[in-house]
Amino acid sequence: MEETFFQKLQRVKPGDIGHIFLFIFALPISFVYRLFRKDLWLICDNKNEARDNGFYLFRYIRQNYPEQDVVYAINKHSPDCAKVKSLGRVVNYGSFLHWILYLAAKKNISSQKGGKPDAAVCYFLEVNRILKNTRIFLQHGIIKDDMPWLYYENTMMRMFVCSTQREWEYVSEKYGYPDGYVKKLGICRLDGLHDIKIRENQILLMPTWRSWIATPTSASYDIEDISDFTSTEYFRGWNEFLSSERLHDILAENNLKLVFYPHRDMQPFLKYFNINDDNITVAKWPEYDVQQLLKESAYLITDYSSIAMDFAYMKKRLMYYQFDYEDFRKGQYPEGYFSYEDDGFGPVCYSLSDALSEIETAVKEKFANKEKYLKMHDEFFDLYDKNNCERNYRAIKGL
Repeated sequence: MEETFFQKLQRVKPGDIGHIFLFIFALPISFVYRLFRKDLWLICDNKNEARDNGFYLFRYIRQNYPEQDVVYAINKHSPDCAKVKSLGRVVNYGSFLHWILYLAAKKNISSQKGGKPDAAVCYFLEVNRILKNTRIFLQHGIIKDDMPWLYYENTMMRMFVCSTQREWEYVSEKYGYPDGYVKKLGICRLDGLHDIKIRENQILLMPTWRSWIATPTSASYDIEDISDFTSTEYFRGWNEFLSSERLHDILAENNLKLVFYPHRDMQPFLKYFNINDDNITVAKWPEYDVQQLLKESAYLITDYSSIAMDFAYMKKRLMYYQFDYEDFRKGQYPEGYFSYEDDGFGPVCYSLSDALSEIETAVKEKFANKEKYLKMHDEFFDLYDKNNCERNYRAIKGL
């Protein structure tokens, strides 16, 4: 959903004003700092965790190229902070020192578009070409939809990482980046999806977020009334699914466990789900790690999440349950090159009855993937190896 300037202003917070002064004070210091750290790389993911492509690249660099001057930005109160500190240098996300490093760094690298000391202030500085630093977008997943906020005019990023030929062609043609800025390298975390140990009785349910609910603006009400979360289609659809007696019987009769782990931005709403079934686990961040759940689960149920790409990359069986397709397309991601019906790595279900029937079929077939989807895997994932981190490192080094 393309936002107006007024809607973007609604996301500006009082704390952003304070960051204007941090930027002003940090700028002259960064010029001096740059004299002593001429090849500094600053890496981050989401400010509160180290579990995405940024962390995988940081760890790879520390283990294989320890001579590289690299720092990872993370909230000092994050449960993942100690893990990163054991590998190398960290800086507190959003701090004054983070600003200095961001301005001094030769390369700023993140899996998030907003991976910087303050997203609002940096966006203004970068898109208006006031700040011309070198920024690398590692990506959060494999793009399949139209995302105007990632167009070059809205990012001015120097390098944009893609993982497949179709994705690379789409971004190169649609997103407006200069020639050579979009690179087919593979996202770094895919390196960890080759050696897996599956729990044969574990089903993973991972619906993605709804931007109009998680980060509301006045435009959210053009989609639906979000004043009461329990009246939203998202809650009603997934609550009906999780409360289904038929689902509970499927789990009990087949000794199955279902792990419900909604997108990070929807985690605050978990308190509204009242699930009374010992075979269903409500997985909360940060106790559960997304990649570990993906690796160990035998079967995935999602809606539109790009994590389906990670699951399909491991050649495992999945299903899409899309009860709010029209609202999702209207309120979040317009359709891109990828059709779930034609290109998806599993069947698409639109009703609860069809979704439950598909689960029953998958259980009977012991979650064995179909030849149709295995063939699609070979055609789609033209990069299928453990060299994604190395390719990313080499490409960044060569900028």
